Amino acid sequence: MMKFLTFRGGVHPHGYKEATADIKIEKADEPSVVYIPLQQHIGAPCKPLVKVGDRVTVGERIGEPQGFVSAAVHSSVSGTVKAINMIPNAPGGEVQAIVIESDGLNEVHSSIKPIGDFESLSSEEIINAIKEAGIVGMGGATFPTHVKLSIPPDKKVDTFILNGAECEPYLTSDHRLMLESPEDIVYGLRAMMKATNVETGYIGIEDNKPDAIKSMEKAAEKYPNIKVVSLKTKYPQGSEKQLIYSCTGREVPSGALPADAGAVVNNVATAAQVAKTLKTGMPLVERITTVTGSAIANPKNLSIKIGVPIKEIIEQCGGYSKTPGKIIMGGPMMGFAQHSDDVVIAKGASGILVFDEKEARIPKPEQCMRCGKCVEICPANLQPLKISAYSLKNMMEHAEKHRALDCIECGSCSFICPSKRPLLHSMRVAKRSIIAKKRKQSN
Repeated sequence: MMKFLTFRGGVHPHGYKEATADIKIEKADEPSVVYIPLQQHIGAPCKPLVKVGDRVTVGERIGEPQGFVSAAVHSSVSGTVKAINMIPNAPGGEVQAIVIESDGLNEVHSSIKPIGDFESLSSEEIINAIKEAGIVGMGGATFPTHVKLSIPPDKKVDTFILNGAECEPYLTSDHRLMLESPEDIVYGLRAMMKATNVETGYIGIEDNKPDAIKSMEKAAEKYPNIKVVSLKTKYPQGSEKQLIYSCTGREVPSGALPADAGAVVNNVATAAQVAKTLKTGMPLVERITTVTGSAIANPKNLSIKIGVPIKEIIEQCGGYSKTPGKIIMGGPMMGFAQHSDDVVIAKGASGILVFDEKEARIPKPEQCMRCGKCVEICPANLQPLKISAYSLKNMMEHAEKHRALDCIECGSCSFICPSKRPLLHSMRVAKRSIIAKKRKQSN
């Protein structure tokens, strides 16, 4: 085991992982109807390949990617297409979805066959298999994995890092995966290392998960080029740039990508899905999600089919134990608050958190006291108070000059602020405004 530096800044929120850390992954109940969104990834939405009345089977492609930065969508059940319409999505908008009524047979599509051992496949064949399977970053970012693995010719990448930090409070799905399927994670890592022609691999895990570290060390012990790194427990340890620095000591320059520091970063769940796809041919049609929080009766880690409404999943966890005050998709620091429990499980749904009304209450913001805590802990070396102030005054040019686009939206500044200023929220507004202006100028 190797031990390197941690990163500058960061915060130490309470983990709240006790409720599910020892709960084994269970298979969720079979859904009667699924609502498969045609955009579950960063990039262009998919075009539907089926029409109302068509019969589909498990693993069948039902959404065709539009452009390189996109990801195919597949059916998670066998049954009949009942509708193609708009449904609410996790970020708060709407997305086109294919509604499928399950026949309960779970008949697998005829094209689903093992692709083969990755050692007998070329780099191009591995990347193409990942692309065809619609695999995206399953830690929550949902960036299409085949795009990450397609290293530009002018970039020299020599390191592949798997993120097993799971630094968000409450979430334990990756922790359980590292305990229950460590060999799949290592297999997927080795496959992606071959796809990118990389010799050195790291698996970064926070030191509050000693059992996961031990499990992954055992699975990787036959491969001297793969090292398990014990990371200091600190949020946001799992962020790409911070993880690269913690594992290698390299810094990603401002405005640059991990490849500029010679690294590629992916999640442990993504690696496990790559292994599953290569071994069985099954695309990404289900994922592991932590369901927990003060208003959940029986917290669980569930393997859930894509397209199931979160209200059905909550019912499988005993329902609401208290009046829900807030539902979050993802973790409490970077996840999205939901306006409805009709939102469905998508590829990036690492968690469903339900808090009671007391915990969900948002404190009233007070005047900034210029304490500088947000500057001290910002892992991206920004001045959140200044960027936020410019954003709230709609002075986006000044926000951009203060590197608003370098904000990783981790929420550490809002967490630490004694005045409870809306720092993260206003910086998100600034980023989106700046990006929208740049796109408008380029068109």
